[in-house]
Amino acid sequence: MSQHASHPDIIKRLKRAEGHLRSIITMLEASRPCVEIAQQLQAVESAVASAKKTLVHDHIDHCLDHAAAEGRSDPRDAIRELKQITRYL
Repeated sequence: MSQHASHPDIIKRLKRAEGHLRSIITMLEASRPCVEIAQQLQAVESAVASAKKTLVHDHIDHCLDHAAAEGRSDPRDAIRELKQITRYL
C-alpha cells in the first residue's frame, strides 16, 4: 500500500486530535465543567470523522478509480472493495 497525497493531512488531523484527547484527560483530572469537556470531545470526534472520510474518499478516487481505469482487476473485485470501504462512511 502506497502513501497518498492526502495522508500527510490526515496524519496532521489525527495528531491534533491526539493532542485534544490528552487535553481532555487533563480537563477531567482537573474537574473542569462537563460542558467544556463535552465540547472538546465533540471536536475530537469531528476531527477523527473528517480524517476517516478523507481517507475513504481518497481510496475511492485513487485506488479504485486507478485500478478500474487500467483494467487491472475484475470489476466485481472493485465493486466488492467499494462496498467494503463505504461501510466506514
